[in-house]
Amino acid sequence: MREYEVMYILKPTLEEEAIKSQVERYQGVVTDNGGEVTKLDEWGMRRLAYEIDKFREGYYVVMNFKSNSDVVDEMERLMRISDDVIRYMFVKEDE
Repeated sequence: MREYEVMYILKPTLEEEAIKSQVERYQGVVTDNGGEVTKLDEWGMRRLAYEIDKFREGYYVVMNFKSNSDVVDEMERLMRISDDVIRYMFVKEDE
């Protein structure tokens, strides 16, 4: 298993329960497929560097996890089709 980091930005219009649901959803993808979440850091509402889809703010979440590449592919697929995720970025950490 490799170590990865994902940062994703959720829409600022989401309610607190919806944000919590999204964070748990992506944690569940990792744990349900045999991975391990090593660190979860919710940065909260931050101002974006530039406007994205007419939003000037977003809810930032950073998650470090260990898994295989299939989990990353599945998470990327889910984030791409989700209307609640504005942006995301995966980084494979060096060993």
